[in-house]
Amino acid sequence: MPKFLIQSHGRLQEWVAEEKGYFKNEGLDYEFLVKPIITWSAHVQSVESVPADIQRGAFESIEEGRGCNLSAACHWTVNMAASAGHGKMWGHAYSISPSGIFVAPESPIRRPEELANVPVSVGYHSGSHYSTLQGLEKFLKREEIKLHFAGLLLDRLALLMDRQVPAASLFGAPFYVVEQLGFRKIVDTTFMIGHLVTADADLEDVGRYFKALRRAQHDIDMEPELYKHYFLREIPERYHRMVDVRMFGPGERIVFEPYPREVFERTRRWIESWDLFPPEQCGAAGYETSVV
Repeated sequence: MPKFLIQSHGRLQEWVAEEKGYFKNEGLDYEFLVKPIITWSAHVQSVESVPADIQRGAFESIEEGRGCNLSAACHWTVNMAASAGHGKMWGHAYSISPSGIFVAPESPIRRPEELANVPVSVGYHSGSHYSTLQGLEKFLKREEIKLHFAGLLLDRLALLMDRQVPAASLFGAPFYVVEQLGFRKIVDTTFMIGHLVTADADLEDVGRYFKALRRAQHDIDMEPELYKHYFLREIPERYHRMVDVRMFGPGERIVFEPYPREVFERTRRWIESWDLFPPEQCGAAGYETSVV
């Protein structure tokens, strides 16, 4: 049997399970792949120099293959990827990730309504894309919501830090970076994350993986301060001296409850109401076929 390939996902749970030996304790024959810190637009000098639409994000990376047996992405993307046959959603757990739309401390924007027609930098077909739409549609007309597709999470962090964009959606470690540095959160956009299992993954191994993560989640819940140092592995070195990770929150939390049919179908209807995917990326498979 080939080894179960585990990838770091920008959160604490995999790091803790690896540190504590929980994957091995569960009998998982695995390899831990550390995802490199990368950006796409690290050297841009202004908003105008960023391509208007970097139309590649979490969904597209799943289409291309991520090189691991189980990956995490926002539940919107995992929902669509599973229904399009790019793997199956693990239906026994999901995550909740703190997220928000931030502006610089000196920005005149203080209320969500003031984001009308202001481009908010997000990642295409990624959690920030959908959560920004979902968060802002409670305050603005749909036609007033403007998005700027600015690449990866760390790209958006750099653009906002360097005052190259008026607003950006951030989660994970970058959320805590800007929060600690006094950037203003205008709208909370906390969202659900799903897990996608590849077709060749052994489901018994997937079960072992989540048992290990459950133990890690318990450790994080009990004493998160012991593990926050791992956030330094998720952000570029330029930020290390700017922030104190001991002051960060715990980040994404895994919820070991089912992802039910009603949520799956309701999510699909919402995505379709925004017409977010071209026909060639849309799948037609339903809950029974798409979810383990």
